[in-house]
Parts: sequence; C-alpha cells; structure tokens
Amino acid sequence: MRQPQSSSVNKYKRARALQDDAATAAAPHSLPSTSPTERSAQLRLRRVQRDQVAPIPARLADLLPPDHLARLIWEAISRLDLTAFYQPIQVVEGGAGQAATDPQILVALWTFTTTQGVTSARALDRLCVEHLAYIWLCGGVSMNYHTLSDFRIRHRQALDDLMTQVLGRLAHAGLIEFEHFAQDGIRVRASAGAASFHRQATLEKNLAEAQTLLATLAEPPADGGEAVSAGEQAAQRRAAQERLERLEAALAEMPAAQAAKPASERGEARVSSTDPQARVMKMADGGFRPAYNIQFATDTAQLVIAGVEVTNAGTDKAEMVPMQEQVQERCGRLPKDWLIDGGFVTLPAIEQGAERVRILAPVPEPKDPARDPALPLATDSPAVAEWRARMATPEAKTTYHLRAATSECVNAQARSSHGLLQLRVRGLIKVLCVALWIALSHNLLIWVHHGMV
Repeated sequence: MRQPQSSSVNKYKRARALQDDAATAAAPHSLPSTSPTERSAQLRLRRVQRDQVAPIPARLADLLPPDHLARLIWEAISRLDLTAFYQPIQVVEGGAGQAATDPQILVALWTFTTTQGVTSARALDRLCVEHLAYIWLCGGVSMNYHTLSDFRIRHRQALDDLMTQVLGRLAHAGLIEFEHFAQDGIRVRASAGAASFHRQATLEKNLAEAQTLLATLAEPPADGGEAVSAGEQAAQRRAAQERLERLEAALAEMPAAQAAKPASERGEARVSSTDPQARVMKMADGGFRPAYNIQFATDTAQLVIAGVEVTNAGTDKAEMVPMQEQVQERCGRLPKDWLIDGGFVTLPAIEQGAERVRILAPVPEPKDPARDPALPLATDSPAVAEWRARMATPEAKTTYHLRAATSECVNAQARSSHGLLQLRVRGLIKVLCVALWIALSHNLLIWVHHGMV
C-alpha cells in the first residue's frame, strides 16, 4: 500500500539534518559567530606589506609602446640641432662642478608636457616620478622644479632658432604651401590681479615705504626685541628686496603706459606692481582683465604656425607688418595672401603690407550707407584702392573664409590642448618663451602625425 506523501517529506528532512550534523562535526575549526571586524582579523589573508623590498623587473626602454607620442617627440627632437641649448653649460668631464642635465631631456619634457596641456613646472616635476611617459623621457635622470622652471624661460633665442629649424623641416616636406597665411591675436590672462594696478603717486608712496622697510631690516635688532633666527631675517630681507625691485620696475613702465593713453587721460595710467609689463585688455567675453596679446601667423594648408609674437597692446592694429617681417626672416619667403580680421585694418598698415603680399581683410563699413565700400576714396593710395576693389570679388571672399577656419582652430587648440588659459610667468620675454613652446609643440605634432619620424 502506498504511504502518504507527508511521510516521504519527513524522511527527506531527517536525512538532511543528519548530513548537516555530520558536516558540522567534520569542521572543528569553523569560526564562532563574531562581528565582521573580528572575523576579518581571524581570517588568513594575503595582506599589504609595503615595508618589504619587492623586485620589480622594469627596463626603462620597454615602459612605452613603440608608437607612443613621447617616443616620437624624442625621436623628432634628436634630429634637430640643439647646440644653442648646450652653449651656456660650463661643466666639463674631469672638471669641477655638478653635472648638468642634458638639454635634450628638458626640451623633450617641455614639448611633450605642452602637448598634454600641462603648464606648471611643479606639476611636471611630479609627473617625472609618477607617469610612465615622463619617466621614460627622463631616462633615469632626476628632475626638480627649479631646473624645469628656469629652463622654460631662459632660452628665448635658442627656442626661436629651434622653431625655425622645425619650420625648415616642414617646408622641405611640403607641409607649408605658402599660399595663404592667417594672422590673429589671442589675449591671455596675465599672472596679475586687477588690484595690483596703481597710479604713479601710489607706486611712489609704496616705493618709499619699501625702501624704509629694507633699511630697517638691514639694521641689527634692538636689545630686548623679539628673537628672530638668521634664516627668518634673511627671508624678510629677501622679500623686502623683491618688493622694492617690483615697484621700481612698475615705475619704469609708467611712461610707456602713459604714452598709450590720450593726453587727457595720462594721469589715470596704472601699472601692476606684480607684473609691470601686463596691461588691462578687453577679453573675448567682453570683460577687462590684465593680459598679454599673443600673435600667431599660420599657414592655412596644414595649420603650421610660422610666426609668434607677444605684445602688451590691447589692439592688433600695429601687429601685421612686424609679423610679415618675422615670417620672411624665418622662412625666407612670404605667402601669396595674408588674411587678417578687421582688428588689424588701418590704411597705413594696408599700404605697408601690400608691398610684400596680397592683403585680404574686411573693408570697414562706410559712414554713408549709400556709398559702395568697394569704390576708392579720393584720398586712397593705389594699394588701398586695389584692396577695396579686391575684397568685393567672389574669389577674395571665398579665400577669406579660410581665415576663421585657420586662426580660430589654432587659438582653440592653444587654449584647450596646450593649456593657454592663464599665464604662469610674468614679463614679455617669459611670455614669449611660453608662446614659442606652444608653437614648437604644435608644429612637432604636425611633424609626427605626417610620419616624418
């Protein structure tokens, strides 16, 4: 006779209970019920032991793949003449003095880090011990912040010559067509606050106070005064001396700042005591801030930067002719067309520039709306009259569209890819060095991307 289903279920439960009892008896080392923290402490785990020496097999040459950008930039730089960077080095084999860092390493580091948008020497110093690409570029040579920072801004002429070399390589490879060049300025925030700008009377007052403070610090401390260590005294004197020098530099810049203003406003001229050569300019967002005006001249074919200049003028009106002269000196020739926006347009500049190249620039709207802007005025020179008529032709209008596609693209890359958002250095020469590093890195990327290494 068939037994009820409940009897089968009871047998199954009793069998499972016996199996569980047997498993518990076979595991005498099982842990009692404890808190999660106590249980973790009792478990046998492989835990962190960072105080022990661990062999890490690493060959610097194998840290990066063969096609890594750092390797390609190193290869490109190794093909250039860096003699100008080696000339200031005095230490020699067998002589006195600490060995200098190979300039090829420093050039490669600043070129590569500029392509990555890193603009801080301190950040680059950290990357040299944390990032494989920078470790590979260093090749076992230790770096420090001061060496990196000083190298960036102390070789203006050598950087200028290096950029000319790269342009020669690119021109020889046919990457500069010399058909159309576009020039534009980009205003970059200076390393100075708006509150650091003062009139001449305030600067003179601050200078007198700084001189008095420096004289006071030079005297021995009075008896019974607060004890100050020799190191603290030296630091105070150094800070006072640096402030004195900055104020003297600001007063030296005052005549230039006054000359840039109308005669009736020269008494209102202000100069920064932080960065005396910076000037307040109208920025792209319509605001006014301390800045520098960085100029690039770019070939429209492959966006090669052929000219770099830095000014502290808030207008571009006087910048076309000097840039043409620079390109002529660098490349040995000028393009057929020179494309500029309305900010560069003045009749004297059009006349001077037209002696070298064909100028393509917008003709200002006439005050009389009924007058055709393509028609020459009675006072126009032949070069200006020709320019007016040229800009009314469909061919010139079509070619002029290349200006925005070229200059705006290069400016955007300088800001977003190369970190040209705010300057970390002060003074025209140092800012020019930063601009040259950006142009050099930009052109080396073109070199690399076209398989020239």
